[in-house]
Amino acid sequence: MNDRNEPRDLASMPVQRPSDPRTLVESRGRFFNSGNAFNVILPSVPAASFVDEAATARDATATTVIVCDRSEAMQLPFAATTPLMLARYVTIAPNDSLDLTFVATGAIWYVIGGHGRAAVGSDEFAWGTGDVFLTPGGRATNIVNLDGHATAVLWIVTNEPQLAFEGLTPITGLDAAVEPVHYTAREIALQLERVVSADRDAKTSGIALIFSSAGEEASRNIMPTLTLSLNTVPPGEHQRKHRHNSAAITLILRGDACYSLVGDERCAWSPYATLVTPATDPHSHHNEGAERALFLIVQDGGFHYHARTMGFTFLEPEVSA
Repeated sequence: MNDRNEPRDLASMPVQRPSDPRTLVESRGRFFNSGNAFNVILPSVPAASFVDEAATARDATATTVIVCDRSEAMQLPFAATTPLMLARYVTIAPNDSLDLTFVATGAIWYVIGGHGRAAVGSDEFAWGTGDVFLTPGGRATNIVNLDGHATAVLWIVTNEPQLAFEGLTPITGLDAAVEPVHYTAREIALQLERVVSADRDAKTSGIALIFSSAGEEASRNIMPTLTLSLNTVPPGEHQRKHRHNSAAITLILRGDACYSLVGDERCAWSPYATLVTPATDPHSHHNEGAERALFLIVQDGGFHYHARTMGFTFLEPEVSA
């Protein structure tokens, strides 16, 4: 007798296969039930601080790529920092170049140090320290370090795990979702000053400059599924505790005597470290130093805005001045 047909508790019933498949296509079917289909248990996304990786990148003298990979902890078959995003550091030796092609919708770059040139197809531009730029996936991006003496260091975040999850390849050419965009350090500083000097109210989520593009202006994202913001915390203040349904990858740009609280864990800041805030974890950012703290945050927020599931909530009241 086939024990799959024996009465049993729904939750303990194993996966059911077709009882009498007549074709290969029929044999691929599988069946679950209302008791066992929704109890999928996956490893938690770990909060993480990639401090050593940042130090290694800044000390490197050779051209190299350093991936912030937590795939083993999440039991994923592809490199990932969070389930849908991957961060890495890239160092380029003096007068050297690097070609990178990402199986991603696009790549968000921040220049930690150095100056050079980037080329993607017919688009070419010069980049320098403090710049941000966006490049499309599926096409080779050529990055050249034009300094003959110093190593260039860049930080990159892509949505490679998102595409790997479904076995997808990026659309290229005129139908691509992303085109190159360059945000210079000078323009970023000007735009940030406008944000910092403006009034804000209790509904404002911190003090942040949000990056977008001509193609994504309507969504206010930098990519269809990713958001990028340059967040700040004034001296002696903190961004009050909050939560959201998007995961966050943070690059520390400036902030002595600063730290983040993720859940109950205190994460001390260090220069250009990459921090991971898992989705839904309560968190806050604190500045006990004498200058304004700066940190870049990439989130898979585009997914949640589109699905109407961002779920942003403050978890502590506003403190009146």
